[in-house]
Parts: sequence; structure tokens; C-alpha cells
Amino acid sequence: MSYRVTVRRGPKVEHSKHDSLDDALVVVEADARTAPRRGSVEFLSRHYEPGDLVAVRIELKGPRMRVGVDVRGDGEMVAWTGRIRRALIEPRPGESALAALRRTLHE
Repeated sequence: MSYRVTVRRGPKVEHSKHDSLDDALVVVEADARTAPRRGSVEFLSRHYEPGDLVAVRIELKGPRMRVGVDVRGDGEMVAWTGRIRRALIEPRPGESALAALRRTLHE
């Protein structure tokens, strides 16, 4: 099976293919941890705080699967699943968004 990781940093998009789910998850986690922070933004007379902005979106696609992680401008991570309708993956107490994503995929 093949897994594809897509990393979006503003207008820059990177793709990579991986033979196993675990290899793909290692890349997702590394890219999420090294995501740059963003400052606040003024756009069309509106003010957006770093926590309101997605600095990096990382998507993992595989056989009948689409999941990802959004890294906000303040460094907060939010894991999600779904294609058209995204559902947030809720971390358990003491669990990171990346650990919740990994747990969800292995359940």
C-alpha cells in the first residue's frame, strides 16, 4: 500500500510517498513539530490572532483514509479526519494531537 503526505505552508506545497503507515506518520509528526509560528495578521480591516490562523496543514492519504493535522500560528495542533466533512480528533487527557491521530489510525 502507498501513503501520501501533503504539507501546505502558505502557497508552498510538498508531497511525499511512503510504503507504510508508520513511515508516513513519522514524516507527519516531524513536519508538525518543526512548523513555524505566525504572528497576528490584519486583513480587510479584521485582526486575526496567531491561534486563529493555520500556519501549516499536513494531510495523510491512504487506502480509504484521509486524516491530517493543522498547526496553528501559536503552535497549537489540531488533528482531524474526513474528506468533505472534517471531524476533529479529540485527544485524551495528557495526550497530544499527534498521539491522538496515531491512536485513531491504529484502532
